[in-house]
Amino acid sequence: MSPGSSRSWVPDLPSVADLDAWGIDPAWSNSVDVPSHDGGTHRWHVLDTGPTLAAAGRAPIATMVCVHGNPTWAYSWATFLRSFGDRYRVIAVDQLGMGFSERTPLRRYATRVRDLDDVISALGLDPDIPLTLAAHDWGGAVAMGWAVDHADQVAGMVLCNTGIAVPAGRRSPSIIRLAASPALRDLVCRRTPTFVNGTTLLSRGKINAADRAAFRAPYPSAAHRAAVADFVGDVPLQPGGDHPSEDALADVAQRLHAVDAPVLLAWGSADPVFNDDFAADLAERLPNTSIQRFPTANHLVMAEADVAGTVDLWLSDRFEQPQTAAVAIPAAPTERRSLWSALETRHGDDDIAFADMASGKRITWTDLADRVDRIATELAARGLRHGDRVAMLTPPGVELAAAIYGVWRAGGVAVVADRGLGLSGLRRAVRSARPAWVIGPKSALAAARTLRWAPRAQGVDINDLMSADASVLPSAPAADDFAAILFTSGATGPAKGVRYRHRQLEAQRDALAAAYSITSTDRLLAAFAPFALYGPALGISTVLPDCDVTTPGKLSAAAFAGACAELDATLAFASPAALANVVATASDTSADAALERLRLIMSAGAPVPAETLAAIGAFAPNAVMHTPYGMTEVLPVADIDLAGIQAATVDEPAGGVCVGRPVAGATVMILPLDFDPAAAPRAVDSGITGEIVVNAPWVSDGYLGLWATERAARPNVGDGQCWHRSGDVGHLDVKGRLWVEGRAVHNVHTSEGVVTSVPVERKVERDLDLTRVAAVGVGPHGCQQLVVVLEDSASNDGLASTDLTARIRSTVDYPVAAVLTLRSMPVDIRHNAKIDRTAVAAWANDVLAGRRATAPGARRLPGRR
Repeated sequence: MSPGSSRSWVPDLPSVADLDAWGIDPAWSNSVDVPSHDGGTHRWHVLDTGPTLAAAGRAPIATMVCVHGNPTWAYSWATFLRSFGDRYRVIAVDQLGMGFSERTPLRRYATRVRDLDDVISALGLDPDIPLTLAAHDWGGAVAMGWAVDHADQVAGMVLCNTGIAVPAGRRSPSIIRLAASPALRDLVCRRTPTFVNGTTLLSRGKINAADRAAFRAPYPSAAHRAAVADFVGDVPLQPGGDHPSEDALADVAQRLHAVDAPVLLAWGSADPVFNDDFAADLAERLPNTSIQRFPTANHLVMAEADVAGTVDLWLSDRFEQPQTAAVAIPAAPTERRSLWSALETRHGDDDIAFADMASGKRITWTDLADRVDRIATELAARGLRHGDRVAMLTPPGVELAAAIYGVWRAGGVAVVADRGLGLSGLRRAVRSARPAWVIGPKSALAAARTLRWAPRAQGVDINDLMSADASVLPSAPAADDFAAILFTSGATGPAKGVRYRHRQLEAQRDALAAAYSITSTDRLLAAFAPFALYGPALGISTVLPDCDVTTPGKLSAAAFAGACAELDATLAFASPAALANVVATASDTSADAALERLRLIMSAGAPVPAETLAAIGAFAPNAVMHTPYGMTEVLPVADIDLAGIQAATVDEPAGGVCVGRPVAGATVMILPLDFDPAAAPRAVDSGITGEIVVNAPWVSDGYLGLWATERAARPNVGDGQCWHRSGDVGHLDVKGRLWVEGRAVHNVHTSEGVVTSVPVERKVERDLDLTRVAAVGVGPHGCQQLVVVLEDSASNDGLASTDLTARIRSTVDYPVAAVLTLRSMPVDIRHNAKIDRTAVAAWANDVLAGRRATAPGARRLPGRR
């Protein structure tokens, strides 16, 4: 039939040349005549790796049937076909009226569910081979409709940016409402390619020209696009609107709990159509879900991000990997001290518990304990339930400390993403946590509503939580209840939410107290705002210095000394950048008596030069300098003092940064650089570089909405214990000391082997008396060239001088392809210390390729990879 006919007709199939251009094996593209439930026969187009597997004499491990949405086609699943179609039979169908399948008259939702049953039946799938479904957009609703009727046949589902109902408290997606309006639907969906083209434009450059051409290919004319308009018109936009498909969709939504097979929600969180609200809705409806969020991916998530790689791992875990013993979860101690137990102990104590030099606010232990109880009581009275997530938008200081402990006492889960993430990073973090509550000042609550950080959360002004009668406190949470979601610094990608249970935070508190002999007589200066929150749990008075939390590198010696004097501090914690500036501004405060009372100064967050620690010794003569090693996911791991660093450097002058021996209760293992997290790898010998993994009772519970990230971060080393993969590379020496040599993602993969970044950087810093150096790789993986980039505020961005290049090459033990200078290195906002080597490497690659290169800037943009 001609395309202009209103009756059924079949479009021409894509040519071999087109398929080749799109990266599709022509052998996968086939037409199937399918007997229909309506009594006729319809011609379906499918992309099917089955014939290829059969030709190679391989039986598939499992079968995956993939269902696209609107206005796409089977090409949506090209990455699945390419990635694991040689082991799994991947069948991507073109729904009727779509792609290169037969054009038919209008088909409603219930009909499309029966259509899918028709084609699955016609494909003649082996019932002994597990069947999984993958679906996207409105294909997800169709696939879920089939799944509820055939739950016993479904071995698993992968759902990508889809939904079965509009989540409670929100409207249907605005883009769909606009396209579905009577005035626009026919124009933008059928008569013109506006809707088709707009779908690829949502990806904002994340897909290439070949992808865009492939997605548009089946829809060159209005006749080809009739079903595109029909699909939009089949979306019920308002409940109770007598839409022909509303009841059928509602029925599937109500029965979805019957699908108990494992479900992976692979979600592009930047999608304006099916955003994270829809993922959360499905997670509540489906009893066995895991979530992997792709924070920067949009609607066409399978083409924009490595969803296929994640799904490959997910399938492998279910159908290929042998079942392993469950990870042993340490039992909570019989007698435990809650996170707020020190507040109860010190109630009646009128000493200062918390002071903020920036605001001038101070609070006693008695007042802090009372305030925490009132907050907990008021939150419970307002309806907070155990496990509710509470976003803390209160600035660092007295109010934040009281609010967090109040939330813990009420059984809530504190969501902590500090201002050091920057505005966009903070927004992304809060949205990903999907809090039920937001606590902050009125200005922060208004901003959160306006910017839709937590559009369905109940906002509470911190000042409104102080009036409750705390005579009857809410029930306390159990040791295994969740307590916090703490966000990482985002120094190597979008910040990740790290989950902690109460027992894990309690164990962490006890480990810190034991490692540094902390007692109630100690007083803490916390120049890193998040660390200040340990003070009430440790039962020690805490002071925040007068310094912007987003610029810790600007902490002055005067501000440091003033904060010490405020509480007669005995302990101090500051980032390396903060201590470096304290040293640089210390001339007028070197004789301050308050500094003589410091017994311990800790610095962490990035490698701490021994020279900086030694210089602090003149500033605080009685303090012992320590550098604890750890990360948001597990802290502390190891510790070392200045004397230990100096002795280790004599033993291994080119070893990297020695972070000492593991603290009591923590175990460190070095695994091969190329280990498989699921394969029970063996530890390497001392002196051999590998990846650092850690086991301790205070290892966090995992990541929020990042299934693949969590899987990779929790290797199976074969002992049933919970190990955390740090992402750092290093080695253990013969004396049991741990050396950090950099991040695994920053390794330089040369033709001669792997070069780790930190040993190169430290050697150049020491020999040339430099502050910031980045050793990065330029070129293809496996044959990268080592490039050394120096920070020099007086230089031009670009190639270093011949003399300087020669000096660097004579200093470094590896061949150096080039030496470059940057006026200002990009560093993380939280610590002002972690160099964004990924951004530096990209800039260096442009410089050496002769392209116009824009310097990566003084600060790393939050979320940039």
